[in-house]
Amino acid sequence: MQPGKVDRQPSYVLHTQPYKETSLLVEVLTRDHGRFTLVARGARRPRSDLRGLLLPFQPLQLSWFGKSELRTLHVADWRGGVPQFAGERLVCGYYLNELVLRLAPRDDPAPELFKLYDRGVRTLAGDETFSNVLRRFELDLLALLGYAPTLAADTAGQAIAPELHYLCRFGEPPQRVAAIERPPARSCVLPGASLLALATGDLTQAQTRRDARLLTRVLLDELLGQQPLATRELLTTLYALAE
Repeated sequence: MQPGKVDRQPSYVLHTQPYKETSLLVEVLTRDHGRFTLVARGARRPRSDLRGLLLPFQPLQLSWFGKSELRTLHVADWRGGVPQFAGERLVCGYYLNELVLRLAPRDDPAPELFKLYDRGVRTLAGDETFSNVLRRFELDLLALLGYAPTLAADTAGQAIAPELHYLCRFGEPPQRVAAIERPPARSCVLPGASLLALATGDLTQAQTRRDARLLTRVLLDELLGQQPLATRELLTTLYALAE
């Protein structure tokens, strides 16, 4: 047996790029081995069996070998069940991928992350509103990474009141504010009703979804640092054109 050989691991392709003359570097998210890079040798050859398989948002079973940081893909099998993405759905899918690539640690076994991503892709392929899928994924990813916001009580330990407004910052409980003012940088002011809805995962109201977008942007920007998400800027442009 080849060293470090792993067989038939449920996986998704997050990103690919050319490598040498005929190969690909494939960034994958796997169920039991987390996120890492594989070399798909010869995958760019016209007759390669891998050429039409290593696509994003398609459930795969991958086999590989090697113990170094750069492992070698051995076999890829298509598991099916998800249609090809196009248009706005495709951009939303790449947004999920970019979040995982930027925030998920490498070589860290993360079955719950794989389950979250798998659910996000399959839900995105369905009929649910795209904004619902993205907000749920963002909030669940933040919780999985240990950065879930406290939404049921304020800085004084008091229960959130639906009729009041609260200043929300990264790493802090909501702070009650007397009036709605322009919030400081890296913060937002949200109504208590939206915070209570988000605490229970209720995104049925359009206002809650809009407020969830403000909140997740504040939290994610703190984690992402100075480099903006390319897919977020593209989605913002698409929504602006639609309006």
